[in-house]
Amino acid sequence: MLAPSEFRKGKPGFYPDQTIYAEFSCAEFGLEFRDLDGASGLLFSVASRDRLIHFGAGRSSWYPQNNATASTLASDKYFAGMILREAGVPALGGEYFFLHDRHRAHRPTGHERSDAIACFRALGGSAFVKPLMGSRGDFAQAVHGEAALARYLDEVKQYYDSVLVQPIVEGIEYRVFLLDDDALYCARKYPPFVSGDGVRTVRELLTAHNDALCARGLSPASMPDHDLSLDAVPARGERLDIPGRMNLSAGGKMVLADAPSEKAIMLARQAARALGLRVAAVDMFIDIGGEADAMEVIEVNSNPSIRLLEDSGRGDLILKIWRHTFSAMGLL
Repeated sequence: MLAPSEFRKGKPGFYPDQTIYAEFSCAEFGLEFRDLDGASGLLFSVASRDRLIHFGAGRSSWYPQNNATASTLASDKYFAGMILREAGVPALGGEYFFLHDRHRAHRPTGHERSDAIACFRALGGSAFVKPLMGSRGDFAQAVHGEAALARYLDEVKQYYDSVLVQPIVEGIEYRVFLLDDDALYCARKYPPFVSGDGVRTVRELLTAHNDALCARGLSPASMPDHDLSLDAVPARGERLDIPGRMNLSAGGKMVLADAPSEKAIMLARQAARALGLRVAAVDMFIDIGGEADAMEVIEVNSNPSIRLLEDSGRGDLILKIWRHTFSAMGLL
């Protein structure tokens, strides 16, 4: 069996990971893969002898076995949280607020920018805020103080029309990836970090980190305006964690790990069932506040990335996921 990296050779940097994995899986399963967009990987087809299915990058779903309604509901973090709690699944929750007046006539009161500020005050002037329909950790961060919130909302409204405001929760973050009720793998999440070189200040290291994020279309990590510790020069090799989002795409780290407990697996299954998803990556906090049995779902991803598996040398699991997809679509 060839490795996914063999199919990555010669591809441009923007080439979608999942397109590489689809081509890799087609070669393994004897299906026909065709790139339909000038070798960009953004649009392709997979065919068996009697069936043809199309896939696309961007907002398109890599997992057509998830129906459109379930996928769309999961993508809305507020709706998903409401559904989970209605089903008795512990979830972080939060309140949603719009950043523009457009379509105001089509929504209930209590969800405008001024309401977001009132919610923020009720949370003690600190909250975790992220775009309601965002992904890849874009603009997902803790915000402290009303002035910082105002700056955050001004920045986010250039790219998104709404945000979710949540209480800040501290715990250990895990992801459980499910195919139907099968927990295919678990991963522990760690925050992004910068490493000292003995020359640059923390501020300069963070600036370089943020430049790399912006080049990938992601929001920068926030930096306090007047924090003198940012002017310190870390020793070579000294690691400084960047608190907040732990998404792989935002510089965080995921490591394949044993499930933290059977309770965590059951929680992930309950979440996926509540939303009606056949493929789901359930992100959760465990050991919340240091309490061993305290856990809550952060969010449920209906179109999750699986780059971790390639980086971990688990092409076999990539094949299992795409076999599930191809079989569900009648290609195998």
